[in-house]
Amino acid sequence: MDVIILVLGVLVMILFWIMLHDSTHFETTEYVVTDPRIQKDFRAVVLADLHNQKFGRDNELLLNAIRDGKPDVVLIAGDLMTAKPGKDFAPAIELLRELAKDYPICYGVGNHEHRIRLYRKEYGDMGARYREALSEIKVKLMSNERRAFGEYGVEVIGSQIHHKYYRRKKRTPMRDTYLTGVLGEPDKSVFTILLAHNPDYFPEYAAWGADLVLSGHVHGGVVRIPFWNKGVISPAVKLFPKYDGGLFEEGNSHMLLSRGLGCHTIPFRAFNPGDLIFLQFQKSDRQGIEKLSRKSPKKKKAL
Repeated sequence: MDVIILVLGVLVMILFWIMLHDSTHFETTEYVVTDPRIQKDFRAVVLADLHNQKFGRDNELLLNAIRDGKPDVVLIAGDLMTAKPGKDFAPAIELLRELAKDYPICYGVGNHEHRIRLYRKEYGDMGARYREALSEIKVKLMSNERRAFGEYGVEVIGSQIHHKYYRRKKRTPMRDTYLTGVLGEPDKSVFTILLAHNPDYFPEYAAWGADLVLSGHVHGGVVRIPFWNKGVISPAVKLFPKYDGGLFEEGNSHMLLSRGLGCHTIPFRAFNPGDLIFLQFQKSDRQGIEKLSRKSPKKKKAL
């Protein structure tokens, strides 16, 4: 019995250490995206679900990792902050302030950014204050808006779907014409990147015409099962969700689902460190996306 108690105690300590580590660290993952419509090679970094978390003082570890990756563009798939009455969103703003000094930023709307604007009775002026803070650093939430990068042959579209599509326990059907109604038609002459926070509607994004969907929201399933590498639960309270993290394909479309960087409602991660993604876009006759590497960032002092 003593041996069993000892073994259980050791296992609990190991699990606790893993949870502590994965809740405070992140890994970088690299992908190569190829398409004949890309006019010029470029790099992008993808951020999602930071939820005000800091990695090092003033987020220096995250900023250093981003700068080391040498991106040309920052793409955000939503939820840099957390919608909670009275919650300080300064960490998200300060990170964006630093990034905006060096890179163009495409900031897609997550359910938390949407919520603080939608439910004013609950959140008061939080939504207005957040947008004002973004305006001061010249960053804009892309609420069903487009930004063309003509030199690269790319268009980035930030979607904001209706809040009913974020309901828990039940997936609300999306009409075939819904995305065209809020986004318009995609330009087939360029490579279309859709910032769409909720991955559950990937089949609809693909049918609309997105070439690459960048999503978040699921936090990698919070806990991932070792060896199986499957996420346990989604924000919709669905066990072992189909879309939990990584690369997915639907017809000619691909979705890259970030496992996110932070935590909120479930304040831990296990076997699931934060996820910082770099994309290398290259012109090629072949259309596709391929994963290259995954590694932990090196620690170094901020400049």
